[in-house]
Amino acid sequence: MALNAKANPNYVAKRINGKFAPGYSGNPGGSLEATRRSFNKDFLLALAADFKKHGAAAIEKVRKQQPAAYMKICALLVPREMKLEHSGSVKEMTDQQIDDAIAAIKQMIAEREAGMIDVTPTTSGRSEPESGQ
Repeated sequence: MALNAKANPNYVAKRINGKFAPGYSGNPGGSLEATRRSFNKDFLLALAADFKKHGAAAIEKVRKQQPAAYMKICALLVPREMKLEHSGSVKEMTDQQIDDAIAAIKQMIAEREAGMIDVTPTTSGRSEPESGQ
């Protein structure tokens, strides 16, 4: 039995000349993409509002109590692929620039080593306890 105005007096045409009548959708379940966009928008607005209230304190708490989670969040914020452009090679440097670069590297190494404690046992400059005293 066909559903139309003749068979059912309460029937309202959903299509008029191939177009949906006002108030009727071709997809009554809604668009999944529109639903996702709406959810994302609402979620991000709520997250932004919460961050304004508690953001800095929450970040500090995670950093202190869960450093691994904190570092994971930091890592996730870095793009997976970073485009690096190589410009200027050693071949293009002058002798003076190379000498300056070597001196800077030596200085950085010396500063780093100065901050470290050498725990290698040595016997030079150390007097052995005298026996028999």
